[in-house]
Amino acid sequence: MSTMNKILDFDEVSGSITCEAGCVLETLDDYLADKGYRMPLDLGAKGSCQIGGNVATNAGGSRFVRYGSLRNSILGMEFVLADGTIVDTLTSLKKDNTGYDLKQLMIGSEGTLGIITKLTISTPRRLPAVNAALLGLQSFEDVAKLLVEAKAGLGEILSAFEFMDLEAVELGLKHLHGVRDPFESRCKCYVLIETVGSNSTHDGEKLEGFLEKSFEAGTLVDGVIAQDKTQMDSFWALREGLPEALLKEGAHGTLKYDVSLPMKDFYALVTDTRQRLSQLPAAVSIMEVIAPADACRYVIHRLCFCSDVQTVGWGHIGDGNLHLNVAITQQGASEAVKAQMDPFLYEWVKSRRGSISAEHGLGLMKAEKIYYTKPKPAVDIMKLIKNALDPNGILNPHKVLPRS
Repeated sequence: MSTMNKILDFDEVSGSITCEAGCVLETLDDYLADKGYRMPLDLGAKGSCQIGGNVATNAGGSRFVRYGSLRNSILGMEFVLADGTIVDTLTSLKKDNTGYDLKQLMIGSEGTLGIITKLTISTPRRLPAVNAALLGLQSFEDVAKLLVEAKAGLGEILSAFEFMDLEAVELGLKHLHGVRDPFESRCKCYVLIETVGSNSTHDGEKLEGFLEKSFEAGTLVDGVIAQDKTQMDSFWALREGLPEALLKEGAHGTLKYDVSLPMKDFYALVTDTRQRLSQLPAAVSIMEVIAPADACRYVIHRLCFCSDVQTVGWGHIGDGNLHLNVAITQQGASEAVKAQMDPFLYEWVKSRRGSISAEHGLGLMKAEKIYYTKPKPAVDIMKLIKNALDPNGILNPHKVLPRS
């Protein structure tokens, strides 16, 4: 697919771009920048991920709060079915109510129904006034309150609202090069706000006024507005570098969960997970004496204990998407941690009517867990569609749908 990387057309009036599915997201964004437009999707992996894969997984990203789901930006698509049939619905029309919208079946299907080959995407204008602020808060309740205030106070210029807890920020500061905490003292919660608009003076004044009111209301305890692009990039490097920091911390494995939750339950999952993992044994080892004929031998069986794990939370709070991560710092602790997390996490999310996969998809590892989010009648309909389009099961077998 990587060789199918041509940009086929761009309409400067409507802002629609037509390209092959192997185009890298960052390449498309750079191309559009010269035209005064931008991609509606922005990911930390934008330098390597391909747009076809982004669409096949219905990727979310940090600008969801501004531009919405990638699903909403796809105007047309060419895809190939399992029997080789090429389905060309590659249109740039924004209104077309003729029959079923087949491209929507392909979006988020993870390549199990067809292979996406070409796309037409509606892209927004690239506006010149960009501001960013890194903010410190003392509780998640204040974070939720700030989100409500930001939607009202910043309105149309709000572009991103990213959350990081203290533990996530400390991991970033520990492992990432060139990032630092701009505050004199650490805060329990951090929020990265970005605004994008057409008038730098107006937008700057609007952001400053919003932050001033938030400080007066006691919602914020600290905050810094980026003074230049270097500082702005530093803020984003901290947020987007957290997956890298997690890998470095979790030398003996990491557990990554990508969930959607109602706002009232968003951070409770992090605190409940920490509480559950804190109940791991506090002992380090058990010694067993083995006495063969020639000499005594001591075998130490190491146990996982609570200090072997680091639980952190961050995410796209503007759309209710939490990334819960557990870094395993000691050898031999992985299985014990997994036993504590599965099925606890999935049952917890189900009980709150959340989703076990907000933006990463189910793939192979979570296919059997689809029932935690979708009822059996819904999964049965999905199976009917899969059997109709791919009766031999040759497209991404065993992905998305349970084998049973």
